[in-house]
Parts: sequence; structure tokens; C-alpha cells
Amino acid sequence: MQMQEFLNALFARAKSEGIEACEAYIAKQDEFEASVNEGEIIGYTVSAGMGLGFRALIDGKMGYASTQVLDEASIELLVEGVKSNATLIESADEQFIFAGSNSYPKCDSYNPALDELSAADKLSMVKKLELATIAVDERIARTEDCIIMSGSSMVRIVNSLGLDVSHEDNLLCMAVAPIAQQKEQLNSGFEYLVVRDAADMNIDRLAQDAAQIALDGLGAKPVASGDYAIVLHNSAATSLLSVFAGVFSADSAQRGLSQLRGKEGERIAAECVTLMDDPFHPKGQSGAPFDAEGVACYEKKLIDKGTLTTLLHNLKTAKKQGLEKSTANAAKASYASPVGIAPSNFYFEPGSEPLNDLLKRADGGLLITDVQGLHAGANGISGDFSLSAKGFLIEDGAKGRAVNQITISGNFYQLLRDIQALGNDLRFSFPGVSCVGSPSLLIAGLSVAGE
Repeated sequence: MQMQEFLNALFARAKSEGIEACEAYIAKQDEFEASVNEGEIIGYTVSAGMGLGFRALIDGKMGYASTQVLDEASIELLVEGVKSNATLIESADEQFIFAGSNSYPKCDSYNPALDELSAADKLSMVKKLELATIAVDERIARTEDCIIMSGSSMVRIVNSLGLDVSHEDNLLCMAVAPIAQQKEQLNSGFEYLVVRDAADMNIDRLAQDAAQIALDGLGAKPVASGDYAIVLHNSAATSLLSVFAGVFSADSAQRGLSQLRGKEGERIAAECVTLMDDPFHPKGQSGAPFDAEGVACYEKKLIDKGTLTTLLHNLKTAKKQGLEKSTANAAKASYASPVGIAPSNFYFEPGSEPLNDLLKRADGGLLITDVQGLHAGANGISGDFSLSAKGFLIEDGAKGRAVNQITISGNFYQLLRDIQALGNDLRFSFPGVSCVGSPSLLIAGLSVAGE
């Protein structure tokens, strides 16, 4: 059965059952991934899939069901599924199916030429990346991982109230993790690049940057325990913001899982801090013209010069808080998932200072380039974190010797207040439901456990 024929029959069947309003969320995805080791292909995956999530309002409760098959039997299963699921809902929160925004912005995130890139071309690219990385320096012994990934997706939301919107996107990603060796010491590096145009994939630069990260960490050792001025490199700052992104969800706040509940209009960060959610940022990879409820997306400041202006809302949380509108941050982890909340391109607005200037201001402190143990070592409710880290001493206002086997500890809410400056080196993470980014951050101080 063709998609439109299936939707017509599904909505007609739902109407015959007296369902108040219903919606179909269709997601299609094509993915390619390959990895190499010593010139040989050791992993190769190609997949394509389609799924349809169906939700319906029944006596004020929202029921969910899903399918990957478009036939008559699936129609009956979906309708009965949402009816059955709705009876299990105990929440008294008002639920919504959205009729549509007046207009939708343009969000150009699909490049047809990228989907024309052949598998042979991609395999050639990933082999070239491995060779280029090893060739950077004789101390690069091998690569632990060397991968290429591409994907294209389409989302369409159609409902019984007249909404019918769709959006396509695609991307290409390469990543390499070289191992540097000097005598008996080993150190790993990691670098990646995400593009929407194959011409922007600078393989030689990617190889050089990854290899340099591995080489720079050779000879690392701990520092003495104490409180240090800290420069969080953009990679580490992005990781930290990513793990605490959930505290900016209105749903988390309303359920008592964030200390930001009721703090709108209050100063929660240093005046130099502005936190953005911008689905149209040119460097971000998680933008769309509409959210998972079909609400038109827009750019917004969550923190404006240190003041919390808003949390992230979907229709349910906005209504619960008495707001006139959602912030268009409804999200679904997959077509089969219920509607939740997530940012799009979520980042600290960069400052004007280059990293080297931040290092001069933190002389005698530490440049932290990598943090690990984020999920086990970070508490989203309290904001406390204790994370394994590595980086460099800041000596004479510049990057000094390498440092490893240390733990940095602090509190995310306090860290926001202790940011003294933001660099001009904004960088985004791997995209997913959200794409998180940050420039390097100068922090007044964190506790460091070392030797």
C-alpha cells in the first residue's frame, strides 16, 4: 500500500472509532558506515528503513503505537494500539495535537549531490584517511578506529487537523583515532569532521589534527592536587554542556529534576554567558523547520547575558506553565517514541578572544582537552560532576606539558557563574536528536585531584 493511501485509510478508521484527533509521524533513513584497519575493510554496513509512529487523543489521553508495515492489518493494529495505550496513561497533563503554524522557515539541510556519492568513493576516502594519518609522524603506530559514515533522512508529520509538513537532511562524517607511541608509552587521539558537501571533507587536515592530538599527549603525567584556573577546550566544554543539557528542559524542571525551575528572569550565569538554541546555525547539524509536534522552529536565547530567559518547551509543558506558546523543542528519539523535549543546535555564544588569549589569562592553571565518565560522574539534578580528564599545564601563558590521570570536580550551576570569558572557537559535536556546541571556556577554578 502506498503511503498516502495508507494514511487516508488510517485516519478514516480512526475517525470511525470516534478518535478525537490523530497524527502520523513518518521517518525514513538511509545509512552507510565503513571502517578500515591497515588498509582492509573491517566493517561495512548499509541500511535503509521506514517507520510510522501513530498517536491519538482518546478521552484527553495520548495513546501511541507504531509500525514498519503499510497494510490493512497494520491499520487495525495501530488504531487498537493507541486505544489500548491511552488507557494506561495516568498523567493528568493536557495533551495536544497541533493544527499547524501560520508559516514555516526555510531550513536548507539537504544536499542531493551528497546522496550521489558512491560506496566506492567513500571506501577510497576512508582508506586515504588512514594512510594520511599514519604518514603524519613516525610515532603514529596505527589507528584504533578509522571510519566514514553517511546518512540521509526524511521526516513527515501528518494529522487529522490539517497539518502536513516534511523535511529532508543528509550528512557525511569521517573520524579517526590514531595511536602515538614513544618507547613504551602510548597515547590515543581522536578527531572528526561532519559536512554536507564532500568537497568540504579535508582529509589531510583531519589526519594532521588527529595525529597531533595523539602526539601532544605523549609524556603526560598527573599534576599535584589542588584548585586550578581552568580553560575548558571547546571539545571538553561541549561534552560537559551536552551531559547537562537536560537541566534546561521544562519537563525536567516541572518534575523537580532541574534546579532551574521557576528561575526565569533570574541571573544564573556570568554576564558574558549567552546560551543559544538555533535550528538554523550554519555549523549545526540538527536543524529543522518544525519540531516533533509540527510547531515552527525559531532561534532563541535561553540565557541572555547571564539571565535565564526561558527553558525548552513542547506544547504540554508550555500549557502547564501558562505560556502562550511552545519554544518548538518537542522531540522524538525515534518514530516510535513519545514526544519529549530536546534542543536543536544548542551552544554557548562565542566570545571574541582566541584560545591563546584565554591561556594567557589562566597562567599556572590547566587546559582540559578531554573529559570522560560523563554519565557516571555527572549528576543532572544536583549539577555536581567528578570526571576523569586530561590536557596540559598552562606554563608562561601557553600550552605546556601534557597532563593525564587527573579528576576535575565541580558543579555545573556554579560553573556557569564562574565563566570569565568565552573563546572565539565555537565547535559542534556529532549530530543526533540535538547538536551541542561550545567555544573554549575560561573558568575561575575547579578542584583537581592528581598525585
